[in-house]
Amino acid sequence: MSESATGNVYAQLSWAMVKTGILGYGGGPSVIPLIRYETVTAYRWMDDEEFGEILALANALPGPIATKMAAYVGYQQKGTLGAIVSVLAHILPSSAAMIALLSFVQFLSGSAIIQGMIGAVIPVVAVMLGVMAYEFGEKAVKGLGLPAGIGFFALAFAMLQGVHIHPAIVILIFIAYGAIHMNTVARLKLRQERKLEKRIRDQQQKGGGVTRGMD
Repeated sequence: MSESATGNVYAQLSWAMVKTGILGYGGGPSVIPLIRYETVTAYRWMDDEEFGEILALANALPGPIATKMAAYVGYQQKGTLGAIVSVLAHILPSSAAMIALLSFVQFLSGSAIIQGMIGAVIPVVAVMLGVMAYEFGEKAVKGLGLPAGIGFFALAFAMLQGVHIHPAIVILIFIAYGAIHMNTVARLKLRQERKLEKRIRDQQQKGGGVTRGMD
């Protein structure tokens, strides 16, 4: 890869993560749709399926989810240096803003303008999360089937809101089930293919025997 191409990737990583760091108003959940847009839609560094897998793993690991996602994207593109550049580009704008606004925090906390800004941003974040949840839900139903998908949605909701199990534990449980489910499905499919192949061979052998008898 040429030097200019390498530089372009670093510049793209930096610009994408700077935007997510600046526009991700409201913490990790609001940043996820922004990172998804940059990585899946804008630059096509990964597809929705890979993004969903990385999001699930990032939720299961300790620490802020946005920095973990930024680190993965950078590492995927340019290894360790890419991860460092990506994380720094994501956290530096908000860090600089926090330092610059620290002396005005008391004024800002009671400002009607700031409260109005927060109230206006909340519906946008809610819609972004809702759209992303719908798209992931659609993929889950497509992969598991409608009855299983609805059942797992209900089960996850009950575990999170009814029993109040920690989200990381719920994610690990579903990851473990997903691994077992995929392995089981693959084995069943392989068994069915072998049975079908055996049936075809038997039919061919019977057909060959009949032909020889007629000859």
